[in-house]
Amino acid sequence: MTLSTDLLFITDEPEGFRYCRETRTTSSATMTILLCRAGHIDVEYRGKTLRIAKDDLFVRIPDFTHPMGGYKMSPDFAFSQVTIDASIYEQIMFDHMRVEPNWYVKQEYVKENPIFHINEISIEFFYTYYHLLTLQLRDKRTAYRKQILMLIARGAMMEMLNYIDKLAVIPADPSSMRVGANSSDYTFHAFLQKLHQYPHVREVQWYAHELGLTPKYLSEICKERSGKSAGEWIADVTVAEIKHYLRNTTLPIHEIAKEMEFPNASFFCQYTKKHTGLTPNHFRKQRGI
Repeated sequence: MTLSTDLLFITDEPEGFRYCRETRTTSSATMTILLCRAGHIDVEYRGKTLRIAKDDLFVRIPDFTHPMGGYKMSPDFAFSQVTIDASIYEQIMFDHMRVEPNWYVKQEYVKENPIFHINEISIEFFYTYYHLLTLQLRDKRTAYRKQILMLIARGAMMEMLNYIDKLAVIPADPSSMRVGANSSDYTFHAFLQKLHQYPHVREVQWYAHELGLTPKYLSEICKERSGKSAGEWIADVTVAEIKHYLRNTTLPIHEIAKEMEFPNASFFCQYTKKHTGLTPNHFRKQRGI
């Protein structure tokens, strides 16, 4: 069975795996969660050949420098796989970093150690979310299908993060991770951490100064590591917060502008229109967007 939308792809068929690997999984802009139910598969990833065996969960975080390589399945290989667009992963990471600021260190742990041998309860959680995604992907008549799919995918990812949080031990001083780490990786994640500490600062120059870099170099690093410039990251965080206020509160526009430290309501409205295509009032009238 293979089902998909533009942001989500699930399969338990070898042909579906091959198709996804060729069209999505090798892309930097996806996250893959694969549970091996029987047999094994050997995959080339980050310069190593990894074996994913029964009850192993393989987690591939969006990685713009290490696409997946070749693979070899055993004759009895059976699996269930969920592949998610990077935009969903990024939004969840924005929220998770507010709770766990050092998640970027754990993310590096996952990149280097993408296979987790999970217990019976975790397997049951995975199948529950997989079944829910299957039902929603099959039912194309649901009015809020896309929103429901994203919520289920979000729940599945948060469950996975909860499991990884218990396994990925970070040092008392996360800055020590800089030693031996890729410097651009460190700088990129340090930028994300600053962005979540100061979400209402919207100038690339300010972040560059805080990190001891030029704005151009900071944007080059962000582009290299994520495919997006520093300015695009700042805009994404800002727009996500704007949408949250407009969808989930009844605050007047001028109050939202004040909360988000915009100069005035007029500037806030211009910014919202530029980045969403709608004025704040029009956006509120179309909450389903």
